[in-house]
Amino acid sequence: MCERPWSTKRETSCAAFDEIRADDACERAVIGLPGVIDHESEVLYQAPNLPQRWIPMLTDAWLSERSGLSISLANDADLAAVGEAAFGAGRGFRDVVYVTISTGIGAGIVLGDHLMRGRYSGGEVGHTILSRTALAAGEPATVEDLGSGTSITRRARAAGLDYSGAELADRVRSGEPAATEIWTKAIESAAAGIVNLCWIVTPQAVVIGGGVGMNGDIVLPVVEAAIEEHGPGVCKVAVLNAGLGDDAALAGAAAWWHAIGREG
Repeated sequence: MCERPWSTKRETSCAAFDEIRADDACERAVIGLPGVIDHESEVLYQAPNLPQRWIPMLTDAWLSERSGLSISLANDADLAAVGEAAFGAGRGFRDVVYVTISTGIGAGIVLGDHLMRGRYSGGEVGHTILSRTALAAGEPATVEDLGSGTSITRRARAAGLDYSGAELADRVRSGEPAATEIWTKAIESAAAGIVNLCWIVTPQAVVIGGGVGMNGDIVLPVVEAAIEEHGPGVCKVAVLNAGLGDDAALAGAAAWWHAIGREG
């Protein structure tokens, strides 16, 4: 019985392919997923935020058979990174790091128009460790634990504040001390993760998106200051808000095959 709703959703998803392509001569498609992709086998390897019974079904083989299209699976942050690098705020820069600061923190890296990836999708800066001491104590220790929207909400509730999200950001802009302290600590943690990425790939541009990240006036200056003080210093890094918003991944699909070296 638990398979029936999922079966219905699978059929609905495949029907959506036909609706979207209509009469166009479409031969291939890209599907963005919130998890680790095995690019060699073209399967979703790990996705903590999806129902686990879905994972065995999310393969290019199953989707290709049902849709009649050549399918490529993509990590959603990688797909957005490709979109922003090719068509958005990162256009014109050779090497671009895209970071989404939202419920979680994800990233994608585009170097010379090509997505940096191995067999498995990477760039998971949100899961990198900022505090070894906190990790040993079983406390929040990663970039995502300390710098995401979830972290901001958790800290706000612990401080007795009954607001979060956009309202909290507005309180920061108005200079409310408690809100500002919570926000600043979180964004500084996210910025530390971004600095680490900058040391690894030395990008010309860092593009920041996501529900938290798009609050550019109270996010970008913190990231810029962190890179200026602690970054590699090889070149000036442009820190920009995403130019395509929620359509970054959609745009990324148009450049995906080039970005992974499979134009043919």
